[in-house]
Amino acid sequence: MYEKSRTLMDCHVAGFAHYDGIDVIEALKIGTTVTLEAEPDNPYDPDAVCILYDGIKLGYVPRAKNGFISKLLGFGYGNILEAKIVSRDLEEHPERQFRVVIRLKRLPE
Repeated sequence: MYEKSRTLMDCHVAGFAHYDGIDVIEALKIGTTVTLEAEPDNPYDPDAVCILYDGIKLGYVPRAKNGFISKLLGFGYGNILEAKIVSRDLEEHPERQFRVVIRLKRLPE
């Protein structure tokens, strides 16, 4: 049976080289769950969405893609979202080493 995709977006982790991801890089495997957090007081982008692993900032959802996710988080709908690492290539430039998918959670029937 056909099932519609729950994927809202996928993106690279913007700014990875500027935060503390290197401290946990070995734990960041494909399938690793990460968390999303709105940063409405961010001085550079009021729609900023931070990507964290175990409380450690990895970077951000890119500015060109963050508006919808920021709005969901800002209105308290973060509990319907899940985010996971879907690709990892440590040979790439730090801005392209990790890709994250953001999906709607599957609700129990």
